[in-house]
Amino acid sequence: MPTFDVVSEVDWHEVTNAVDQANRELSTRFDFRGVDARFERNDEVIRLTAEADIQLDQMIDILRSKFVARKIDPRALDVADQEHVGKLLHRNVRIQQGIESLLAKKIVKMIKDRKMKVQAAIQGEKLRVTGKKRDDLQEVMAMLREAELEVPLQFNNFRD
Repeated sequence: MPTFDVVSEVDWHEVTNAVDQANRELSTRFDFRGVDARFERNDEVIRLTAEADIQLDQMIDILRSKFVARKIDPRALDVADQEHVGKLLHRNVRIQQGIESLLAKKIVKMIKDRKMKVQAAIQGEKLRVTGKKRDDLQEVMAMLREAELEVPLQFNNFRD
């Protein structure tokens, strides 16, 4: 039976490249000249450091643009509240990886509500969709692409 997996993953090498490019842009921008501002990546968290609120907002925009340029969906960014330490402001941006159980249940419900001839099973942080026909699976993929979900979805491990 044909199957495929619905996942939410990012290419970590591309994330590192995007952060490096964002740091490079900070060093060349006139409005950040002489300012202590930087991006630091630690595992699944990117830490933004700047001296003012407006600079943090600009840095988030820079990071999003670099993600788009590297073909990473910016919906994978989860921006946290800022924290004030000394004269610097910090903001953590977490990279969302995997599909949370509530979202997985929502996707399964969406598939069942459409009464498609497929079965969806939650397997940890991914969702396996199984059907008798390849066309049914492609219909599910199209439906999930159209759906306005808060995380980017990818489809992999397609087997006939």
